[in-house]
Amino acid sequence: MGRFLRKLKKRFNKPKIVDQDGAQRAFEDQKPDAMKADIRMISGCEDAETSADVSNVHSFQLPNPAGRAGGACTSTLLRILYKDHHVPETKLSFTEVLEKMREDLSASGYTQIPQLTASNPIDVNTEFDLIPQSATGTHRAVMIGINYVGHDPGELSGCHNDVLNMKQYIMDVHGFEEENIVVLMDDGKHKMPTRANIMAAYRKVVSEAKDGDAIFLHYSGHGTKLHDDDNDEDDGFDEALVPVDFQEGAEMIRDDDLYETLIKPLPRGVHMVSLMDCCHSGTILDLPYIFKADGSTPSGMQLDDTVDLDALIQQFGGQAISFLQQYLAA
Repeated sequence: MGRFLRKLKKRFNKPKIVDQDGAQRAFEDQKPDAMKADIRMISGCEDAETSADVSNVHSFQLPNPAGRAGGACTSTLLRILYKDHHVPETKLSFTEVLEKMREDLSASGYTQIPQLTASNPIDVNTEFDLIPQSATGTHRAVMIGINYVGHDPGELSGCHNDVLNMKQYIMDVHGFEEENIVVLMDDGKHKMPTRANIMAAYRKVVSEAKDGDAIFLHYSGHGTKLHDDDNDEDDGFDEALVPVDFQEGAEMIRDDDLYETLIKPLPRGVHMVSLMDCCHSGTILDLPYIFKADGSTPSGMQLDDTVDLDALIQQFGGQAISFLQQYLAA
């Protein structure tokens, strides 16, 4: 959850939206201009993730990755979009890509459910494109792969390769130039993915972006949930990314940090696409629209009823009017 959802968000026992069409029209009518930036995120969340009871972040230990999909979401997506370094002749829709991702993950024994979240509704039956074609300006990327080399438990094995393979894909297919791609990996060759380096790279890529530009963010590593540090999260947890130096006292990168660094200052007209390949990543950017490849959103992208939309509108300068109440189940 993000800071902008704290006061009003209710994850547990929250009424479901029963009139999606009406709710979406009302939401779009009230959405302030500052909230209309094009932000999209692809993530692979497990069906039923559990978290350690982390009350002291400095005592946090990485989970045993056995049976978990470190980098699996990335490698699966690349097998669909760029198998053997070739773009498939048959064009796939957003729905087809996410469904194929789930089939591939399931066949490999993983329980993750790929999902697409966005700041604006996307027709998921249209042709999939990782970077929107309307992004005609400079393309920049920040790509982070953390294997947690030497950590026991918790060391992963596929995150470095996935970053390098995804980097090749965005250069070959989407025209990214080497000079506009920042890579952070704990491989001894690149700048280390410490908290400070990650946050600095995020701040820089947003500050350089202009109308028409594209930003691609790729994170492959561990994610977690932490007890809310100031007791104002209704479910008691923050989602967070785990930097490589967490054992040296570096703080986790909480969803609040990502909102303040990536979402709030994003210039108008910039297209941001994020691929979050880690546990607990589904709501880490708190985007209002969601599509899951599990049949739970059969009509396409829907407003996420775990997000308090009034609170979201307020954070971006609009007026909350509790407009959603009439569209909720009794």
